[in-house]
Amino acid sequence: MHKLTIMQINDIHGYIDCHPEMFIENGKETFRHAGGYGRIQTIFNETRKENPDGVLALDNGDTFHGTYPAVSSQGEAIVPLVNALELDGMTAHWEFAYGPKQFENIVSKLNYPMLACNIYDKATDELVFPPYTIIERAGLTIGVIGIAEHIVDKMMPEHFHSGIYFTLGNTELPSMIQQLREEKNVDLIVVLSHFGFPQEAKLAHEVAGIDILLSGHTHNRMMEPVVINDTIIIQSGSHGTFVGRLDLEVENGKIAHFHHELMEVAEDITPDVNMQKLVDRVHETNKDMLETVIGQTSTHLHRYAQLETTMDNLLLQALLDSTGAEVAFSNGWRYGAPILAGPINMNDIWNIIPTNPPVSKVKLTGEEILDMLEENLENTFSSNPYDQMGGYTKRALGMNMYIKIENPRGTRIQDLFINGERVEKMRTYDVAFVTVQGVPNKYGKDRHHLKTHAIDALKNYIEKHGTVSAELRGTIQVV
Repeated sequence: MHKLTIMQINDIHGYIDCHPEMFIENGKETFRHAGGYGRIQTIFNETRKENPDGVLALDNGDTFHGTYPAVSSQGEAIVPLVNALELDGMTAHWEFAYGPKQFENIVSKLNYPMLACNIYDKATDELVFPPYTIIERAGLTIGVIGIAEHIVDKMMPEHFHSGIYFTLGNTELPSMIQQLREEKNVDLIVVLSHFGFPQEAKLAHEVAGIDILLSGHTHNRMMEPVVINDTIIIQSGSHGTFVGRLDLEVENGKIAHFHHELMEVAEDITPDVNMQKLVDRVHETNKDMLETVIGQTSTHLHRYAQLETTMDNLLLQALLDSTGAEVAFSNGWRYGAPILAGPINMNDIWNIIPTNPPVSKVKLTGEEILDMLEENLENTFSSNPYDQMGGYTKRALGMNMYIKIENPRGTRIQDLFINGERVEKMRTYDVAFVTVQGVPNKYGKDRHHLKTHAIDALKNYIEKHGTVSAELRGTIQVV
């Protein structure tokens, strides 16, 4: 009997230290601090002591982007931390925000492989990264196949995917599994994915022979594994708040027993001393600027909801205030740990929108707004998981929309009001937004960037009001 422990981290988004986090307990939102690489290292160290030659540690990506230290260094500040974890492999998504060349530069500095069976060079049609790695652990031969998030060249800005293209990977997987089983004689197949749980569930239905599927992207806190087509699927939250632990007993190439634990990276865990020194070193850069308090919030700000969030309402209020527009749109981002009611500092607002895009304006007709929102609802809630294009619903302020999620493409919006009046298809509206996901390029006219960037808009808005609030307004309601 072989005893293997798989440790999963996913969607840390640059949150290198302990931070505020939201939990749902006893039917209510509650907040406390959690996370940090120092505490994750402690968990890894203790697990490796329990099973010295039997721990496999993997990262599903969204690792090198999402906070000021990550973005200002183009991901490189994170490299010493993840190298110290002694990981066995990763795959990717937001890592491409710096462009493929910079991500390849980051990968060249890692002491573990970046895996992706679905990223190709446009010029050669060759794979950009190794599709899999073979690892000997606990007396087992383990094949780990990576699948990166495929929406990078479909939904993300063009510089994310310059010179490369992405496939779903579902057609590549069967032959790779067969090759690993028959030619490499592996005992277990682990798929390391950043598709998101709905798509990974469909993938497990379609592709036989996957023993373990480590899921990422959708920030699911899976208290229990889901087993589909004999594939065990786990996902472990986001922001480094949890580590997923999966203990396996393997006999004759078959999993005889498994036990899963979603481990909270609790504040009372003593951080590993050496790792915490690396974390503190990163924090020393720009510490004074990031700790500068610029105001107060009377509302807990977070992004953990599909249709509307307090954190994005604050951002949208700042966009409207800085532009005088009638309605504002931004991305349906998932990343961004909570900001508790109380002081807001510069680090907090960088966490809200670390890309710091320019504030933009565009003229949209009512018909374009309806079409854009229907498209976004399909991208979010498509009945075919492979057509779900990442993120939550587009964030909006200045409007109220009533929807039926279960309706087919193009028929979900039941009614739409802008500033209290039913939308008029032929009327032109003055719209503020950030990024091409806020308002895609194919919509509108007179599109232009303002000199103000998102961080400036937020900072100016908070300083202007002193104390801000960003309650939910029922912007999107299911009927």
